[in-house]
Amino acid sequence: MPRKRKGIPIDGWLAVDKPVGIGSTTVVSILRRLTNAAKIGHGGTLDPLASGILPIALGEATKTVSYVMDGAKTYRVVVAWGEARSTEDREGEVIATSPVRPDRDAISAALPAFTGDILQVPPAFSAIKVAGERAYDLARAGAAVELAPRLVRIDRIALLAMPDADHAEFEVECGKGTYIRSLARDLAVALGTVGHVAALRRTACGPFDESSAISLDKLQELGQGPALRTHLLPIETALDDIPALALTEAEARRLMSGQALPLAGLAGREAPTPPPGTNVRAMQGARLVALARIDGGTLRPVRVILQPSSSGEDDVDYARA
Repeated sequence: MPRKRKGIPIDGWLAVDKPVGIGSTTVVSILRRLTNAAKIGHGGTLDPLASGILPIALGEATKTVSYVMDGAKTYRVVVAWGEARSTEDREGEVIATSPVRPDRDAISAALPAFTGDILQVPPAFSAIKVAGERAYDLARAGAAVELAPRLVRIDRIALLAMPDADHAEFEVECGKGTYIRSLARDLAVALGTVGHVAALRRTACGPFDESSAISLDKLQELGQGPALRTHLLPIETALDDIPALALTEAEARRLMSGQALPLAGLAGREAPTPPPGTNVRAMQGARLVALARIDGGTLRPVRVILQPSSSGEDDVDYARA
């Protein structure tokens, strides 16, 4: 008999506005104690230096974390010119200086080279593993860390402000795996100087943005109970860009038991069936029952979502796909 998980079954997402000074895992630890949730995780790491949107998954929402981590992100970043730092942000030691300060025209001319699919070398102080060890552990120990360039996608960079000659503020929209510290470093080099991240804020992470966010301080004020749960977002919030497929109650039960459904039997739905290979949200009314994939002539469950049904029944006895 499987061991019963400790904690309260809470399902959904919290869009936490993380403050500067603590890391993502610390936020998860705080919310684990605060909510006593049986399962909890985050949908995208934020360094202690950075503030902003940190999606927190609770319960069955943890099954959709990968969709958030793979999604687009938006940052506001202040780059400080003239100093390169060991960590490529303001917390590191100064390792090089330059008297060059780029003007607005030079910055604007350089930005197109950093949009689209580009190769980027991650920072030495990063969580990437090198021979089984984290790069930041090796860097802190004084070892030379050489990381291979990676292909990342930057959809947009906009110069927002230049408060003084030493700083410039940008908005960056990018894909998974992009390091803003590396972007600041490489942009400075392209402009004939050196630089580092002086301030960083994530304003959107996948479908989560500042409009739905709540500060960590406010969550701690609310404590456990109904007040906190009013800020809980549905599991399917993480799946906004995935097509939905409506099922009857009987079809939902079959899918949740691990059975594939013939698409021919679903042809009577109002919406057209997505093409083969498509991931879909399998919905029974307003309730997400599974993440599924169109496979040939069938609909196959990928991850079953165990939530109470609208009739109040508990689905915990259904098999997981």
